[in-house]
Order: sequence, then structure tokens, then C-alpha cells
Amino acid sequence: MVDRKLPRLLSLATRLLGDRGEAEDVAQEAFLRLWQQAANWRSDGAKFDTWLHRVAFNLCTDRLRKRRETYFSEPPGQADAETMPDSALMLASQHKTIVAALAALPPRQREAIVLQYYQELSNIDAADIMGVSIEALESLLSRGRRNLRELLTKSED
Repeated sequence: MVDRKLPRLLSLATRLLGDRGEAEDVAQEAFLRLWQQAANWRSDGAKFDTWLHRVAFNLCTDRLRKRRETYFSEPPGQADAETMPDSALMLASQHKTIVAALAALPPRQREAIVLQYYQELSNIDAADIMGVSIEALESLLSRGRRNLRELLTKSED
């Protein structure tokens, strides 16, 4: 099960948190909670995948809340990137632009976009994970796409 579910949980957490190390911690904690709560899970409730995504989503949300309260005297250092061919540099640049644009979105819009497009969840499952109605999710997606379009257009200028 870990082999099948881990890549999607890491993807979700990495996109929400922007840090692979933290994402790995979240995935580990999600599987630990799965292990601890397996006997309590009921098949008549949420689908298993939806429940597991919700656990990981909540763990990410908790970490993001704690980040807002953490202040640093200096920004963390970045490792030097190795020299890459031009095409790889362009792809890396595009990826950074998209990651920065996602990070600039309001948290709820970013969460909706990540669940819908990167995690490929249905509107029903994404809304369930976020604890909102389907209409509210669609509104978040619409505003998020519009804001992303504006941010990406500005970055091209």
C-alpha cells in the first residue's frame, strides 16, 4: 500500500508545503496515523483514498499555520544548481515560475488547484478533503485559475 499511495501523498505535500523534506515527514505521519486508526476506519464513510488525502492535507495545513508563526533572521540558504543544458534550464525556470505563482495564491485557492489538477481528484473528493461544498470548491478553482493566469502573465513581462 505504501508503494502505491506514497507518490501521491508526497506530491500533494510537496506542492502545498514547497519543501520535499517536510513533505516526506507529512507522508510518514499520514501512514503512521493510518496504522494507528486502521481499526476505526469505516467503509460506509469517506473513500479510503479521500480519507488518506484528508489526513495528509490536514497535516500540511497544520505545518503551514506553524510557519506563519515562525520568524527567521535570515532566509534559508539554497544549494547551487548544477549547470544544465539550455532546455533543462528553460524547464527549470518555467517550473520555478509556476511554483512561485502557486505560492503567491491565497492558501485556499492553492489547495483547491493542487487537489484538482496535481492530485487529479474529483470535485467531490477535493471538496470533501477541504471541507467545503462543491460550489465553494468551484469558486475557489475559478478565482485560483484567474489569479494564476494574472501572475504568470506578469512574470512573462
